[in-house]
Amino acid sequence: MKVVIDAAVCDGKGYCKRFAPEVFALDEWGYGKVLVDEVPPESVANAQAAVEACPLQAIKEV
Repeated sequence: MKVVIDAAVCDGKGYCKRFAPEVFALDEWGYGKVLVDEVPPESVANAQAAVEACPLQAIKEV
């Protein structure tokens, strides 16, 4: 599984990092960024929860 964050849509609420800190972080302006090229199998459930929790649907599975 791979995920991306649409920087033009992200509003910096941080849900991604709350649900999957091993996959997502916040940049110096507080917006989400992806830390890994491929989500590790043990983190897939957390990453999917982050995708579902994002209020602006800025996170996508690719």
